Amino acid sequence: MLAALGAVAVLAAKSAFDKDMTAARAATQGRSQVIASPYGPIEYADVGQGPVLLMIHGSGGGFDQGLAFSRPLRSQAVRIIAPSRFGYLRSAMPKDATPEMQADALAYLLRTLEIDDAVIFGGSAGGLSAAQLAIRHPDLCRGLILGVPAIYAPERAPNTNAAPNRAVQALINRALGSDVLFWLGVRTAPDFMTKMILATDPRLVADAPVPEQQRVRDVLFHILPISARKEGLVMDSATAGAPPRYALESIACPALAISARDDLYGTDKAARFAAAHIPGARLILYDTGGHLWVGHDAELWQAVAAFIADGG
Repeated sequence: MLAALGAVAVLAAKSAFDKDMTAARAATQGRSQVIASPYGPIEYADVGQGPVLLMIHGSGGGFDQGLAFSRPLRSQAVRIIAPSRFGYLRSAMPKDATPEMQADALAYLLRTLEIDDAVIFGGSAGGLSAAQLAIRHPDLCRGLILGVPAIYAPERAPNTNAAPNRAVQALINRALGSDVLFWLGVRTAPDFMTKMILATDPRLVADAPVPEQQRVRDVLFHILPISARKEGLVMDSATAGAPPRYALESIACPALAISARDDLYGTDKAARFAAAHIPGARLILYDTGGHLWVGHDAELWQAVAAFIADGG
């Protein structure tokens, strides 16, 4: 009897897993394009009309995350170019890839699309290549927005995260390498995954309005299929955990840095450091919100829209 019940449970779990993976894969289908480049294929989505926002996603993302995060701008006159960074979805992982190389690849994408300049948004680990794009290709950058940026700050300890010990971090690393394990975490322990992966206190999410709760759940779910993002996650782990100091003082375009004081990745320190060292940069720092700025999504994108409308 127990064996039969166990078999039924396994079959039910497999059916649920297959259904969720089908939905996750479908969310990335038919919404992007790919160009050839010296860095291998570069995937991107291109939506809207108006001033260009290059929306560089964070860890666990892809063009789909960039589109999802920037959805509030769809009602604005903004053209959103959302690339998949190296190793994410259909974008290649070049040999010996670096954030600097990623910045050069994004510059190649903009020039191929005949875009003269853009406001650059770098979210989380995407902040590294966004900052490098502003440093290495200033002619292309009309403005720079660093959202919860995983860049250097002297007060930000290397590999800052929510894991209480090495054992838990090892468990998280295992989940980040497996569709099945990540799916199990999302479906059976969403609060744990919200804290460990999204660096956001799950109590904030529980107290947030329903649309914000759904946004957080969607971000977590759409890291699947993680197997299609694994190479990018590995690169992010190697580069965003302990990034070097960049020459932020050389950035000449208008800049905006945004974070929350309770971001469990410590990006509040990075945002403050960026705002203090990029000439003329402005800082928006929420008291609460975590790495996904819970409770401030509408406010954040209103600030981004105003920044774009003001010409950076």
